[in-house]
Amino acid sequence: MGATSAGASNVGEPSHPHPSGHPSGLRRWPWLLLAWLSLGLAALGVILPGLPTTPFVLVAAWAASRGSRRLHDRLHAHRVFGSIIRDWQAEHAVSRRAKRAALGTMLFCAVVLFALAPRWTWAAAGSTAMAIVAIWLWRRPEPRRASASAD
Repeated sequence: MGATSAGASNVGEPSHPHPSGHPSGLRRWPWLLLAWLSLGLAALGVILPGLPTTPFVLVAAWAASRGSRRLHDRLHAHRVFGSIIRDWQAEHAVSRRAKRAALGTMLFCAVVLFALAPRWTWAAAGSTAMAIVAIWLWRRPEPRRASASAD
């Protein structure tokens, strides 16, 4: 039993473990649930204007690092979101390309809001929230690797 329980505790360990250690057994299920819920919301964000995708992917990676090494590694290796996750975890940085894509999406959503919202104040409130997020996003540093390759 000792060898089995020691081996089982290593199955879900993240590549970058949480300082307090990695939960095993039942304690990892809430992290897995949060990771999969966040991935579901991220998937909805791909098709629903106004619902962001990247923040939910970042939350999913964070939760997966505490609940499932396999899921965490798959997110890190993802062709679209992997670099975004790695840049954020390493430097709290966002690439210029991701910033432009987010800004373009927010502008599109603002136009849709003003075209379809029953009251202009609702569209203005949503657009104001997106403007605040855009300002915060553009103030994030760009990854050092991107800065070095741009020279």
